[in-house]
Amino acid sequence: MKFRLAFLFLAVSAVTAAARGPAPGPLHIIGGGPNTGGCIAGAISLPAEGPGFQTIHRDRSAFWGAPQTIAHLELFAHEAAEAGLPTLLMEDISKPRGGPMPGGHASHQIGLDADVGLDMRPRGPLMVSQRQSIELRGIVRPDRRDVDPSAWSPRVIELLRIAAALPEVDRILVNPAIKKALCRDVTGDRSWLHLIRPWYGHAAHMHIRFRCPAGQADCVQAPPPPAGDGCDATLQWWFDQLDAPAKPEPSKPHAPPPVPAACRSILLGD
Repeated sequence: MKFRLAFLFLAVSAVTAAARGPAPGPLHIIGGGPNTGGCIAGAISLPAEGPGFQTIHRDRSAFWGAPQTIAHLELFAHEAAEAGLPTLLMEDISKPRGGPMPGGHASHQIGLDADVGLDMRPRGPLMVSQRQSIELRGIVRPDRRDVDPSAWSPRVIELLRIAAALPEVDRILVNPAIKKALCRDVTGDRSWLHLIRPWYGHAAHMHIRFRCPAGQADCVQAPPPPAGDGCDATLQWWFDQLDAPAKPEPSKPHAPPPVPAACRSILLGD
């Protein structure tokens, strides 16, 4: 009971801390493991727009991250623009002090995760009103077994290749159908494909996860992705699940991962 109350206290504190802005001081990232939440001090904000990118849904998204994360995302936008790709549309990174995100995000708690739209069909920059209301278009077929041919193009492949080459990328999550299409269509250098990992959803955006920055001893680094390009039987597993009997809905929603107690000073401090 005491643990449950402490968890609820920290979870609520993470929500209220977001309204106060980032925690001051040098960068300090805590937590971030697969079953653990986290927090961040010393976060900075991605601008609302910049060369090659625009943020969307600023009324319900959060754009704070480690300084390295923000720099890598701005580099991503610059390199995508140099390659002739449309303006990147960026969504959630983390809240000003990290902690649980609304909408069920278990990650995005330590300033090292970022969502970037995948639709590379030609379009111009969006007006402010459009950026609030736009819903990213998926590039996967409704049956989830392959990509939508009207949305799939070499531009999407180039976008993902540029993302995988960014400094300190840990992995990039995409829908299994997108991984399948990459395995089929990428020629030449395929070494970057091992960073592109299949995951539930992610039909309209990629989820980029950066590695823990140097010197962040309290940041939990995930094991590296398996060796190889990931275009083997492990990928087929995802499509086998489409034919498996549907699992019953849980009687109550999954609780978010617990926030480390060490986050208390960041989430509650001035």
